[in-house]
Amino acid sequence: MVKDFFSELLFPSFCLGCQKEGTYLCHDCKETLEISEYGYCLCNKDPIRLLIGTKKGTCNRCRDKILAGLYFALPYKEKALTRALIYQFKYQPYLMKDLGKTLAFLIIEHLILTKNNTEAIWAGAVLVPVPLDRKKYKARGYNQSKELAQELGKIIQIPVLSHVLIKISPTESQMKLSAPERQENIRDAFSIKKPAEIAGKKVFLVDDVYTTGATMEECARVSQDAGAKSVWGIAIAREG
Repeated sequence: MVKDFFSELLFPSFCLGCQKEGTYLCHDCKETLEISEYGYCLCNKDPIRLLIGTKKGTCNRCRDKILAGLYFALPYKEKALTRALIYQFKYQPYLMKDLGKTLAFLIIEHLILTKNNTEAIWAGAVLVPVPLDRKKYKARGYNQSKELAQELGKIIQIPVLSHVLIKISPTESQMKLSAPERQENIRDAFSIKKPAEIAGKKVFLVDDVYTTGATMEECARVSQDAGAKSVWGIAIAREG
């Protein structure tokens, strides 16, 4: 597009791996990322590898989770490049909003490798980004999960519902909290604004990083209470 051409001309992008001009992630650096060829259950300790193409996203240990399963492209801690991509997507000093397209394609590649990019999976589905509270949104200027969801929606061609799931109370940063503290911190922090829009739908929650799963589980709870048929998660990376 003409707009993209002039934007790149005036504000050229550089690979976050090798600084090559013209892209945030060049082909050679992308090849160093080990995009997951498998899905894993939701267990935080020793998650079980799932069979390719399986419809289940949990094992016997985590079957009581409300979240039905998780799709994620990369292990968070394995590569410095993975951490750099996500950091620049959501934190200062750079805040690269348009990294969403690059990161969305990594997720799509994972979905293809695991045979989870099918019409049957996306039938009756909607993408719902995990929201930010007002203070964080104002400081950042955008919600990185919404940007990611919008790029995924364009590729998969399913609706993105950006204003259905809202954050109704501020919370502490989850980064330095233990798993139990994260659950307590996030409890009752979300609400569904327009339940009719997700009633009977397969909801895919979109976020950047899945750590203990506390945030997605709470979002899944309020989505299920609002009538969602099932709730899955999509993330760029998984920690642990």
